[in-house]
Amino acid sequence: MPPTDTERRLCEATARGDWDGQVAAIAGEDLYLAVPQQGQDPLPVYDDPAAGAKCIPVLTRGMLPPWQPQQFFDRVSVEELAQDWPNDKWRLAVNPGTPCAAYLAASPGHRAGWLRVRAQVGVRPGGLLVTHYGSPLHGPVVQGLACGAPIAVHHSVPWNELGTAFLDHAADAQTLRDQWSVTDPATWQQRLDQLLGGQFVPAETEAALRARARDAGAPEDAAGEGTAGSREAAESPAVPELVTRYEERFRADGLLPADGRVVSLVALDHAHAVNLVRWGLSARLCAPPQAEQAVQQVAARAREVYGSWEEFAAGYALGRMLAFDNGWFGPQYAEAVHLHRVLTQDPSSPWRGLPFS
Repeated sequence: MPPTDTERRLCEATARGDWDGQVAAIAGEDLYLAVPQQGQDPLPVYDDPAAGAKCIPVLTRGMLPPWQPQQFFDRVSVEELAQDWPNDKWRLAVNPGTPCAAYLAASPGHRAGWLRVRAQVGVRPGGLLVTHYGSPLHGPVVQGLACGAPIAVHHSVPWNELGTAFLDHAADAQTLRDQWSVTDPATWQQRLDQLLGGQFVPAETEAALRARARDAGAPEDAAGEGTAGSREAAESPAVPELVTRYEERFRADGLLPADGRVVSLVALDHAHAVNLVRWGLSARLCAPPQAEQAVQQVAARAREVYGSWEEFAAGYALGRMLAFDNGWFGPQYAEAVHLHRVLTQDPSSPWRGLPFS
């Protein structure tokens, strides 16, 4: 089975001898070029007997090999390859030696065709749910990866992959450095622990949401009065007015049921924790066993707070809105609604196919 839709489209085009279809299958996609090891040529040109020519090999996302500590790949586009191609007689080998292989002639005329198809297809958009069918689809690690699915959908990368790269080695290392001040394994572990502890969501708002959920769940005594926990509700921190505004809008837009409320914001930290693991694995700040253990911890922490994917989804959406939208209901809000609908309504979503606990 082709691991993603990209490889499926490429295989189908190759099977029917459709050159334009081959180009169209990869024209909007990220392709991956191996970073040369020390002492190697800058371009991994090789003689390919299947093509009968010298080739430059690239891989589609689904065909990246398993994680290796010293093996890196750079993202490259068809457009960049067409503009910087070094030799008219060489060919582009896409996934060589695999069932999803394609060999594209790269004369000036052919490269002009690449650019023409690229202009027609456009760049791959964000907001797509991608499943890697060569990676596990069930189990404790997958359960944790599902907690990071909103960020994977935002970037249109496979949600269930824990491997060579999230985007690519350089981009992922830059994300860690610029957004999280992570530059080494020690700071990576520190940020992971903070995210697992829910330390990046606003503490007062989180306390108010937890208190409200606790008070709402407190049983009444025989006289019809609340228990000690509910009688102390007046002393609980007040839920901010901005939160109630978002909840009203969430109910109107289907992010919450008609009587639903958000129980916690820490889903935002849980999602970021999963992706901190994926970025750290790509940047070689951790290794697969450590990464697998970490994402399983994320799933365990999420189950301590939430009772369903629906509760988790609403917590993630509200956490993101408080962090990035702040009552504007602008593009960030529209994106949050899109991510929520993709992950709660698409039949292939992990939030539809996996039990929460």
